[in-house]
Amino acid sequence: MNMVLTTFNPVGLGFRRELIPALQQAVPPEIGFFEIAPENWAGMGGRSAHMLRAFTERYPFLCHGLSLSLGGPGALDEILLRRTRDFMREHGMTLFTEHLSWCADDSHLYDLLPIPQTEEAVRYTAERIARAQDILGMRIGVENASTYIAPPGAEMTEPEFVRAVVERADCLLHLDVNNIYVNSRNFGFDPHAYLAQLPLERTCYVHVAGHCVEEDGLVIDTHGSDVIDPVWQLLQAAYQRMGHPVPTCLERDFNIPDLPTLAQEVAHIARLQQQAFAPVTQRVHPQKVA
Repeated sequence: MNMVLTTFNPVGLGFRRELIPALQQAVPPEIGFFEIAPENWAGMGGRSAHMLRAFTERYPFLCHGLSLSLGGPGALDEILLRRTRDFMREHGMTLFTEHLSWCADDSHLYDLLPIPQTEEAVRYTAERIARAQDILGMRIGVENASTYIAPPGAEMTEPEFVRAVVERADCLLHLDVNNIYVNSRNFGFDPHAYLAQLPLERTCYVHVAGHCVEEDGLVIDTHGSDVIDPVWQLLQAAYQRMGHPVPTCLERDFNIPDLPTLAQEVAHIARLQQQAFAPVTQRVHPQKVA
């Protein structure tokens, strides 16, 4: 039986296969939960399933999808949604988030592409999010994505589009502060002004990560480097605007350092939370939503 975890330390780390041997030896106390991509684990059996169960029985896990293509032209993948729902129930997971982007048509494109910022796209995407919520049986969080092209025909700004979709779908916001910083560098806007326009009152989850800068100055959201000071500052500003603790995950997908090094960055997230929310308790409830 899964432990019923009603509260948890709201600072976590992405669950990566490269880290599993070290995590099996000991999970650093700084890590309060893990994030997992259901596409990579749902339906697995044998040794992998047994190993995952050993962790989900001891630690909270949150689900972050990679391929639902909420704004895409292809049919919504309801088979994936039902598989995700069953996987989450099996392991006692209570939060699912996805990117506010699209990544598939007839087949997967293996990239996250921006959605046109139009009223029609707001209606279309919100309807798909509402359908996803119906299947999953919970409100989901949608993540502001990193983008490298600006879709033509914009009728609103990107933060206005995010707010419109979230409010029309009556869903939650998954805030990624590194994505805001990456886009601000590539498109030349003030990341703090952007942050102030988002519906932060609906924030259910936060990502923080590193990125790389190409020789021509293009900033790429790689999750393969340490978090830099301007991104930490943006996270601190987000916390101050939210006014309440929100589960926050450190993403590291490439050039993964050893576990103690990752734990230091996780601990820095905890320090920023303590500064922003003291004397608010650091034990928060996961987003259990109907």
